[in-house]
Amino acid sequence: MRDSLLDALVSPASIALVGASNTEGKLTARPMRFLRRHGYAGRIYPVNPGRETVLGEKAWPTVSAIPEKIDFAYILVDADPAIAALQDCAAAGVKVVAILADGFAEAGAEGERRQAEVCRIARDAGILLIGPNSMGVVHTPSGFAATTNAAFGAEEIGRGRLAVISQSGSVIGTLLSRGAARGIDFSTFVSVGNEAASGIGEIGEILVDHPEIDGFLLFMETIRNRQALGQFAAKAHAAGKPVVAYMIGKSEEGQALSVSHTGALTGSSEAADALLRSFGIRKADQLETLLEAPGALFKARLKPGRPKSATVIATTGGGGAMVVDQLSARGVTISGASAATRAHFAERKIPCGHGKLVDVTLAGARYEVMKEAVSTLIRDPETGVLIVAIGSSAQFDPELAVKPIADAVAEAPADAAPVLAFPLPHAPDSMRLLEAGGVPTFRTVESCAETVAMLMADIVPAAAPAAALPDAARRQIDALPSGIADEVVASSVFRALGLTGPGQIVLDPDADIPDALPVGFPVVAKLVSPDLPHKTEAGAIRVGIRNRAELATAITEMRASAERYHSGFALRGILVQELCEGLGEALIGLSRDPVAGPVVTVAMGGVMTEIYKDSAVRPAPVGISAARSMIRQVKGFALLRGYRGKPEGDLDALADAVAAFSLLAHDERIEEAEANPVLVRPAGAGIVMLDALIRIRAGSA
Repeated sequence: MRDSLLDALVSPASIALVGASNTEGKLTARPMRFLRRHGYAGRIYPVNPGRETVLGEKAWPTVSAIPEKIDFAYILVDADPAIAALQDCAAAGVKVVAILADGFAEAGAEGERRQAEVCRIARDAGILLIGPNSMGVVHTPSGFAATTNAAFGAEEIGRGRLAVISQSGSVIGTLLSRGAARGIDFSTFVSVGNEAASGIGEIGEILVDHPEIDGFLLFMETIRNRQALGQFAAKAHAAGKPVVAYMIGKSEEGQALSVSHTGALTGSSEAADALLRSFGIRKADQLETLLEAPGALFKARLKPGRPKSATVIATTGGGGAMVVDQLSARGVTISGASAATRAHFAERKIPCGHGKLVDVTLAGARYEVMKEAVSTLIRDPETGVLIVAIGSSAQFDPELAVKPIADAVAEAPADAAPVLAFPLPHAPDSMRLLEAGGVPTFRTVESCAETVAMLMADIVPAAAPAAALPDAARRQIDALPSGIADEVVASSVFRALGLTGPGQIVLDPDADIPDALPVGFPVVAKLVSPDLPHKTEAGAIRVGIRNRAELATAITEMRASAERYHSGFALRGILVQELCEGLGEALIGLSRDPVAGPVVTVAMGGVMTEIYKDSAVRPAPVGISAARSMIRQVKGFALLRGYRGKPEGDLDALADAVAAFSLLAHDERIEEAEANPVLVRPAGAGIVMLDALIRIRAGSA
């Protein structure tokens, strides 16, 4: 069934063009013109009830009037007629339908109604619906160019092995033309538009097994179906086909609505990036990288046993330094030539410099020198990946610049390190020759460095942990009203997850302080109120209170300060806690992003956390392994890892807390939750949450 759908999508035996125009200059005439121009061998049926012929072909009044079953229909009429045309396609048994028109979900309530209707029709008929707002589908090997994008009016379109799936119709033309200028061709283009019934994930899952596709380029404005996207990415990873995404439009609106430090720390951009990483999708920061990385990642793969480091060889010190700088800025470990390689170079009188850059100088312009240098480095087990920075000869003498590199790669054993190249001048001929020799090549140093960083990253789709939200925590959440829960209530939920807190007592705000307290001085005192989520700003916390008299004074001062901060705030009690000490503070937070869904954040804790923005984010929930990886990512936690002889903190206990806290993602009523600060004690002594916050979605109580 899936193979049949794949054929109908990219190599249909027949296509109906509903609303095809007889005027060649019109947008709706383009699909027929492009199909003819690029050699589509299937049968084309223009559907136009107002004409006998369209561009010399017999016109049909409806799709159902066509005397054969149609594989693919492209509906080119406006929104309301498009719905009627889709109904006709359903009656005719069409397998795949793309809709060009706008005026659907992006056009308010009436548009949403239209979109719901086309979804219903497609679902009931078993149609693979693409769009609305789709500029069509192109498959270069079959000449199937069912698109309105003007870029496909080119006289020739190259045939490649990469697939483009784009939420923007115009971008498929952008990538076609920019790719052609760069010598990069494509197999397939799909403009998914509104993704009403099928989106990037669903289309990708159909295409992933196609033998003519080696990798995927995704142009994304949002993520509409996380599950489908994840399933597609997992299948692509299993098939060894890299998926690279360029994403725009990551709104910060959700960040502005948050009440926790986590919400300010974790915007939609970070959440979406974390989700893509968890799926095994590599994110490109530059459009050039989107073009160049997928093919390079398919060809250049790290070999088992080789280090995750890059070695840069150059015939020009300045050019090589550019590459080293850009790699280092992206966190790539730079390795120079090993001692064994340096000794070999010295014996052969090959210069290699003194630092981590292997600078063979102008001697590298000689064939035998450059070939020997590249051959030696890629055979050296201490080389992870080799990047060759080529000087001016790449522009003026391509054969001289390229042949030693290509020959070294051609003669290399199977376990040799992969080689990538960056010519410093504009050198299209050298780039073409290198690519033909199996060496991925880059037009910009930024794209080169970004792709190498992708190559070094551990890209494995993350499996969601099987643990469920504990019943004790769920029962407490069930009892919570909408809005912000106070610290006492929130901390009780977190204790049910397994987090520990200090010894404490809640005092009646209208009663006298008891003569004896269950916690000994010195203590911390706080006002308990859902109106004061940030106690420091409200002056609603005092630390280091030494006796009963100081406690009474502190309560009076806090109440006055809080009243100035939030007039009429609801005071539910005075929280008195034992004063705890530790080695450092962390933040653990959960937020629910409108695009990426629930994410967990870990960061340096306390009031300065938003300034440092030193955090790690993952889709929630996470397991212990992922929690430990997050903690390693936070630079500030180096202070808790025994940095310069300092005592080690109990980061294992912190990882346990992060994993347990992330289980709150299972309850969709929780908009955000945060434990901040969490005190990290010495190794083996655990952690202590010192403050807590939960916000329950409105209307969920």
